[in-house]
Amino acid sequence: MGEKTLMMTMLLDFYGELLTPRQRSCFSMHYNEDLSLAEIAELMQISRQGVRDLIVRAEATLTETEEKIGLVKRFSERKRALDNMEAQLKKLMLSAEGEVRALAEAVLSELGSVRD
Repeated sequence: MGEKTLMMTMLLDFYGELLTPRQRSCFSMHYNEDLSLAEIAELMQISRQGVRDLIVRAEATLTETEEKIGLVKRFSERKRALDNMEAQLKKLMLSAEGEVRALAEAVLSELGSVRD
C-alpha cells in the first residue's frame, strides 16, 4: 500500500462522516477496494469524470479537515511513541532481573491494554 493510499484511508477512517454518501462510496471503492475510475463509474452508473470529481472533492475535504484538526497526525505521533516505549520496555526486560523485570512486565502489560 502506497503512502498516499495509507494516508487517505486513515483520513477516511477519521473524517469519513463529513463526506456525502456518494463521495464516501467512491472514495472507499477507489482507496480501500483499489477499483479503477472506470470500474467505479460502471458500478455507480456515472461517468469516469464524475467519479474523479467526487474523489478529488473528497480528498480536498479530508485533507483540509486534517490540516485544521490534526487527529491523524496526533494519532500517528502517539502510536510512534507507544511503539518506542514498548521496544524500550522489552529491552529492559531482557537485561533486568527480579523486581525490576516484574515492574517492566507490568508496565508493558498496561501499555498493551492502553493500545487496545
